[in-house]
Amino acid sequence: MNAKRAFLGMSHTPLFGLNPLADDVQQALTAAIDRTRELVRAFDPELVVLAGPDHYNGFFNELMPPFCLGSAARSVGDYLTPEGELNVDEQAALGLATHLMDAGFDIALSRRMQVDHGFVQALQFLWGGLDTPPVIPLFLNAVAQPGIPRLGRCLRLGEEIGRFLDGLPRRTLVIGSGGLSHEPPVPTLDHPDSAVRERIIVRQAPTAAERDAKTARVMAAGMALASGTSGMKPLNPAWDARWMDALQSGALADLTAWDEAAIEREAGLSAHESKTWLVARAALPAGPLPCKLRHYQAIPELIAGYGVLFMHTQ
Repeated sequence: MNAKRAFLGMSHTPLFGLNPLADDVQQALTAAIDRTRELVRAFDPELVVLAGPDHYNGFFNELMPPFCLGSAARSVGDYLTPEGELNVDEQAALGLATHLMDAGFDIALSRRMQVDHGFVQALQFLWGGLDTPPVIPLFLNAVAQPGIPRLGRCLRLGEEIGRFLDGLPRRTLVIGSGGLSHEPPVPTLDHPDSAVRERIIVRQAPTAAERDAKTARVMAAGMALASGTSGMKPLNPAWDARWMDALQSGALADLTAWDEAAIEREAGLSAHESKTWLVARAALPAGPLPCKLRHYQAIPELIAGYGVLFMHTQ
């Protein structure tokens, strides 16, 4: 069937609209998002496969799958994203899960997935909220080692998703939401405070006060990074450019030779979110494809190497 397919790699940031930006930075960012929306609306997808991470709002260390499909999903509404149900295509999600299992790719399945800005911000930017075309949400663990999926596994998953989509007569947009270089104050199990470790192990809903405190902490971290007074790892535009180059060129197999440890070392712990782009891009044919938009800004106030890459099949 081979219906037309598009890839969108798009960074997200919880600080969009919260921390102030210089006028020229804000104007360039707004223009890139507006152009992305125009391209997606012109493509007019009938189905969206959305790969995104989580920031300890839906997935916790008590049970952390490397990948998980959702046959239903709800947004928690963190930061400035909308709360509510995603327009999940349950049958398509179950069909993809069945296809992956039959192909020897074991995949977790959530019948009631909970997602945060890592999924929802892209939908919000493109469609203004949760009233979107049908969606298949795919979670990728990008924070909790040793279960962060490796580059080769991400490539193979994306390719298998592509084979599934080959059998669907639907114009499909495949989104990778995450990255690029950044290391926000997301705790790990190495944290010295046992209460913090417990909070990221056991599933729990934060109180309003806890959510406000988290927002304030992340906002302060972004401003500290911008002022040069932060101890956080700085953004790495050179790493981001190499990553975007590889995806744009279609030389996806070359990425599997990258050093996994170097991702965190060079680009930050949360740069593993960039693997959502690899999964999404691998669902399209390898090799060069028409590229309608490539945009990049290093924005420390938003703790984001902010990139957008939009490509499609002929």
